[in-house]
Amino acid sequence: MKYVSTRGDATERGFSDILLEGLAPDGGLYLPLRYPRVDDATLTRWRGLRYAELAYEILSLYIDDIPAADLRRLCEATYTEAVFGTPQIAPLRPLDEGVLIEELSNGPTLAFKDMAMQLLGNLFEYELARRGEELNILGATSGDTGSAAEYAMRGKQGIRVFMLSPHGRMSPFQQAQMFSLPDANIHNLAVEGVFDDCQDIVKAVSGDLEFKRRWRIGTVNSINWARLLAQVVYYFAGWFQATTHNGQKVSFAVPSGNFGNICAGHVARMMGLPISRLVCATNENDVLDEFFRTGTYRVRAGAETVETSSPSMDISKASNFERFVFDLLGRDAARTRALFGDAIARSGGFRLAADEFARVAGFGFVSGRSTHGDRLATIRDTWQRFGQMIDTHTADGLKVARAHLERGVPMIVLETALPAKFAATIREATGCEPGRPAGLADLESLPRRFTVMPPDAGAVKRYIETYAV
Repeated sequence: MKYVSTRGDATERGFSDILLEGLAPDGGLYLPLRYPRVDDATLTRWRGLRYAELAYEILSLYIDDIPAADLRRLCEATYTEAVFGTPQIAPLRPLDEGVLIEELSNGPTLAFKDMAMQLLGNLFEYELARRGEELNILGATSGDTGSAAEYAMRGKQGIRVFMLSPHGRMSPFQQAQMFSLPDANIHNLAVEGVFDDCQDIVKAVSGDLEFKRRWRIGTVNSINWARLLAQVVYYFAGWFQATTHNGQKVSFAVPSGNFGNICAGHVARMMGLPISRLVCATNENDVLDEFFRTGTYRVRAGAETVETSSPSMDISKASNFERFVFDLLGRDAARTRALFGDAIARSGGFRLAADEFARVAGFGFVSGRSTHGDRLATIRDTWQRFGQMIDTHTADGLKVARAHLERGVPMIVLETALPAKFAATIREATGCEPGRPAGLADLESLPRRFTVMPPDAGAVKRYIETYAV
């Protein structure tokens, strides 16, 4: 299996190379030359597998430059009850009639990002040891990616993490999770701006090929194909739990800001998983909802990016969206480059031609928008009617999911995080304090280590040069 860039760099690379590289040299994102198709016999064989076994089966379709025994061992070491608190790893729990929630937040940082990041940490350590190399990871977070990456990479041999976050724009719990880590290989940089500024810096530094190669810069954001690939597994796991035979379809509702989580669902659907609808749920930062309604992709400036009560989705420039558009356009790299390289740089967005936008329906995507009032109402209703407490992002997903239900088709809402990470909004909605694991009871009172930075790629480069040695 080889990988190419969405923007036309036709150099075919193996999985282990793009694992460490992140962004392609031409600024594009890596995708496999083809999506492996999973037939009925394979689905039957996979039904009933443990999560770690299923992860190995799916990953092995895309990874042929890591020995099978090693890949299986990495999957088994990652997806354990000790790490994720349950033998099912990502169990479904029923909510309303025809609506289920897939629990993806049982990992160490209480967010779905752990599902991929724990594997990514093990893959990085394995590959670096195999090559005798080191890696400086540069990432950006709107809330949960940062802590998931840092917990996965803390103490890992040959790895240093430089994580950018928007200064003052995460929840107190999210900030404490990241900034309280004492590990010497973890560096938190609080950028005076919004998440999109952080993401732009990561891309700018990664785009400086001389700097990137000299300082061995890698990424953990979902621009890294390995992370997105790991997320494909829980779509299959959810489908298996919700169905009894291969002829049944399900839909997935996915709270989405950077389009990585739902892009993994797109990949699963392209592989042949029987998915009816992929429901893209946004908050007030509704760039993606606007696209799926109109065919217009309009990036908002930092001043237009609203600070909301589902802050991990306060994003106006969805990096992974380029992967989907590449597929939507029949893998036309020149057209993709014109849209994401030229049009966005020139005018801040683009509008698809009518015939291009018409193809969207064939990929199963629908969308919707949720507001703070919607979140409060959904959290309160879910608590009062079902005795289940959900976080703000999951509430966005559930609200939009209910607008796209189909008779006889289960709707699986992907859980984003545990409610404890957004306690203020939970209290506002329910009047109750969300519970948290005992080990995190005094998290906000721990000492913090972080450095405030201007939204400037040059400043971040200088910091890396100082601490990456």
